[in-house]
Amino acid sequence: MNTFSVKDKVVVITGGGGALGGAAAKSLSGEGAKIVLLDRNEKAVDQSINEINTKGGDALGFGCDVLSENSLTEVKDKIVERFGRIDVLLNAAGGNLPGATIGEDQTIFDLSIEDFKKVTDLNLNGTVIPSLVFAKVMANQKAGAIINYSSMTVQRAITRVVGYSASKAAMENFTRWMAVEMAMKFSGNIRVNAIAPGFFIGNQNRNLLLNPDGSYTSRGETIIKNTPMGRFGEAEELNGAIHFLCSEASRFVTGVVIPIDGGFSAFSGV
Repeated sequence: MNTFSVKDKVVVITGGGGALGGAAAKSLSGEGAKIVLLDRNEKAVDQSINEINTKGGDALGFGCDVLSENSLTEVKDKIVERFGRIDVLLNAAGGNLPGATIGEDQTIFDLSIEDFKKVTDLNLNGTVIPSLVFAKVMANQKAGAIINYSSMTVQRAITRVVGYSASKAAMENFTRWMAVEMAMKFSGNIRVNAIAPGFFIGNQNRNLLLNPDGSYTSRGETIIKNTPMGRFGEAEELNGAIHFLCSEASRFVTGVVIPIDGGFSAFSGV
């Protein structure tokens, strides 16, 4: 038996239309997992589904709001009707807003509380609500795995991204809490973990890290100087840890956060 196998596992991915969620979907599908993508951007979901199915995969998707319990419950029922079970939930949905970010010429007193609330809602509640909805299936079947997406901003006070930092820190605590709850009250075969990506260039942070000519901004240069491997990560480099946490190879691993960061979290800066 290959304990690292994800073949035929039913994997639900929130934020499945995004770069990180989409990369995970393609990788897991390539190893035989059945993929369900959820995202508000149905066009992006359809594009990923078509790409996966064209290559012989088994994927479907739904337009869905991770902050709506009713929307998620409807989707959950359809997934169970189709596949009979849910083995893995990847909570990849998340993001930031300009008003919850402190500009270079601003201070904390310029923070938009409304944007701060929206960012907290998305990153924290957008993980909590899907976890509660889909973990009910796992509790009934006495097995499953939830993988959340944390951040380097949790352990350090990384400047400017105050809303994102606070909400991801809360989400990481929820990861540990949920891990204990599921193992002690439902089954030791239900695991809840998280990965903490280092710095990856995506649409949300591209202008913060890169100049129009492709060179690093001052912020980008600072990050590279504090990353021992000396580069930004690639979305595909998250997949090894994700596969491990989805598989039976991690059957005694729960309540942990795995940094995938090129050494950023280990480096003191001196």
